[in-house]
Amino acid sequence: MATPQEANEYMMKKMKFVPRMYQVLNNVVPDGGIAFADFYMTVFGDGAIPKRLKELMFTSIGVAYCSPRCLIHVVPAIADGATDGEILESVAVGMVAAGFVPGGPGIPYAFEYAAKVLDIAAKVRAGEKWEYLPASQFNHGIF
Repeated sequence: MATPQEANEYMMKKMKFVPRMYQVLNNVVPDGGIAFADFYMTVFGDGAIPKRLKELMFTSIGVAYCSPRCLIHVVPAIADGATDGEILESVAVGMVAAGFVPGGPGIPYAFEYAAKVLDIAAKVRAGEKWEYLPASQFNHGIF
């Protein structure tokens, strides 16, 4: 059985980030984090489409659906070599797509998410703290 630290390190090595939920779950079931990282890499790993572009695609989807937790995918995209131009174009596509998603949020709302991605990217490149959501509150006596 892996330790929480081993699971976090494995996820960082494979995925280039540790999702917020696994920052918590790895303390309870670290082997789950390792299994998730392996699954993640079967989808997001280099293939016909490079990993950085898959991460940018997911970031674009996060912008289109105004999903704040999906914006984190810009972090591994940068770690895998995404340029500022690629990031800008991917969020622009997501922003426009928001106007065409049935029942979607619309371009003005997605614009805010696109701007947040650019802010996160700038902070990551500057080595600054980039967290943009308040930590989840757990009051179950487990953590």
